[in-house]
Amino acid sequence: MPIHMITMPKWGLSMEQGQVNGWLKSVGDKVAKGDEVLDVETDKISSGVECAFIGTLRRQVAQEGETLPVGALLGVVADAETPDSEIDAAVDAFQRDFVPLAAVDGDTGPQPEKAQIGGRTIRWLKLGEGGTPVVLIHGFGGDLNNWLFNHADLAAHRTVWALDLPGHGESAKAVETGSADELADSVIAFLDDRGIERAHLVGHSMGALIAMTVAERAPQRVASLALIAGAGLGDDINREYIEGFTAGTSRNTLKPHLTKLFADGSLVTRQLVEDIVRYKRLEGVSDALQKIAASAFEGGVQRRQYRDRLETLAPRTLVIWGTEDQIVPARHAEGLPSNVRVHVIEGKGHMVQMEAASEVNRLLNEFFGQ
Repeated sequence: MPIHMITMPKWGLSMEQGQVNGWLKSVGDKVAKGDEVLDVETDKISSGVECAFIGTLRRQVAQEGETLPVGALLGVVADAETPDSEIDAAVDAFQRDFVPLAAVDGDTGPQPEKAQIGGRTIRWLKLGEGGTPVVLIHGFGGDLNNWLFNHADLAAHRTVWALDLPGHGESAKAVETGSADELADSVIAFLDDRGIERAHLVGHSMGALIAMTVAERAPQRVASLALIAGAGLGDDINREYIEGFTAGTSRNTLKPHLTKLFADGSLVTRQLVEDIVRYKRLEGVSDALQKIAASAFEGGVQRRQYRDRLETLAPRTLVIWGTEDQIVPARHAEGLPSNVRVHVIEGKGHMVQMEAASEVNRLLNEFFGQ
């Protein structure tokens, strides 16, 4: 059996290094593809590093508390019978030849772009080439970084765009009514501007509501819908979260609400909270979020529903949820039309595309087809 190296992953364009928080597997443990073997914290989020191989964990090269660059050796997986001398030689050779990516040529790869679209600044990031394009639409208060663990994996097979909705990220903050229709029209304008005739739309939370609204308004533009923890499929939503996130402007007022996004609240890093605080303090953000929340979630109830029309909105529809979603209850995935594919992932929360990235990516890639 070959000797396999577990290396520091690159989660998102800005990640250059990660800190090892601790090992989840011990030397001598059997590991399978998809098993989380250690926990790594970046400047954005903590997450488990998954094993891509089948075998036995033979070395823990990285130590708890150590900060290492992307691509650095973390551990070694091999057959239990592989001699220690061969593993030692493989580790020595890797460490001798390893050069951090940033030191190779300084190439940071594709970067987000901005343009005036529909009379306002819109930011997006494009990765990959070919196939029917995918457009990733984030949720309330989010931005294109909500797809940190998904974008590149999906883009290995096709062109994938992620954008910041109006009022969010680095797109223009001003909105008129903040309605689903206004935000959907901005997505359609984006498709027009980028020359995207037809796309798979992937929406998370409020982004799912926007994706369904696009499908309703321009059905010929939508190849399929993938709705992740989607708004628009039931009445209930966590009113305390929506109001708390909209009103909060400091670390202390926002963190208690941000931890509700994950089944494991410890995944919310200090940097993630600071990034949200900075966003919340930008001019125009408070007004935009208040308008959007009032339009979509007034009184703690989702005002627009697509549940009864879901099977007619797109040629194919996929719904993904986490059982521990504290924002939009996973029971909204129950009783949907029989032609809608539904996958509910155990033990994961509202940001299931981050907490169970590999599984979500696999489901999406299978759904889109090659």
